[in-house]
Amino acid sequence: MCQRERSIVILSGVEGSKDVRPGRSVGADVVGLEGERRTRKHDEVVTEEPLELRLSDGGAASTLAVTMRTPGNDFELAAGFLFDEAIVRSRDDIVGMTYCLDSTVDPSQRYNIVTVECRAGAAATDRARFERHFTIGSACGVCGRAQLDSLRDLGVTPIDDAVRVAASLLYELPARMQEAQRVFASTGGLHAAALFDEHGKTLVVREDVGRHNAVDKIVGWGLLDGRLPFARCVLLVSGRASYEVLQKSIMAGIPIVASVSAPSSLAVDLAREFNVTLVGFLRGNRANVYAAPERIL
Repeated sequence: MCQRERSIVILSGVEGSKDVRPGRSVGADVVGLEGERRTRKHDEVVTEEPLELRLSDGGAASTLAVTMRTPGNDFELAAGFLFDEAIVRSRDDIVGMTYCLDSTVDPSQRYNIVTVECRAGAAATDRARFERHFTIGSACGVCGRAQLDSLRDLGVTPIDDAVRVAASLLYELPARMQEAQRVFASTGGLHAAALFDEHGKTLVVREDVGRHNAVDKIVGWGLLDGRLPFARCVLLVSGRASYEVLQKSIMAGIPIVASVSAPSSLAVDLAREFNVTLVGFLRGNRANVYAAPERIL
């Protein structure tokens, strides 16, 4: 059983005590190739570690999911995942979060386990969706057209947000996101998600080996800081816009979602179903708008 060696008040912004814990990048000795030349050099590679999410709502903690992620902002990731999957509906549903500092757990894994303690009776009682204790990959999650129906079953409705954003503003956002990608600058191996207000002000940027984890971290930040829903905001993600990115955005009430690459067919379907403005191939002064174009001036 995990010890609450240091009880974490989630609104404090402190994630555990200082101890051996994985960093966001690690050093690696590599052989560089350039033409016929071979040179030995040092490089930085992004860290990819499993994070086990455990849930407790008055009883014993049970494993909910395992995701491959880049360490950092783990409590935001946990909170965002629980909110996006409708397991919790508000920050008041979360009593606290702890890392597993039990001496019986391998020291290298203690910061790869987060237990979320929910207010008694607050967590969704329907655990059937998670009874497999599924593993979430770092590239994409579980998708399928049946997921469209699951959102409707949760009572999710189309986003009613009259925000309007100039196309010229959208063109500036990728550069603003890249300026804040500190780990990407040293490794080149991370996805990012950035949230902007309607005037292009950067609200928060998160990086992760999985783009959907980066979105969860942003949603968790908003949940724990009392900022949800993200009305009149724009979410930008590196790489493609997947179904899962759209699903998480809809749960957080984000009216405009943009990506520097292509959207998937399910992402387009979801955007049109729930009135999300979906922008793809946002590069330079060009972009494609796949849904709800009226929000782009």
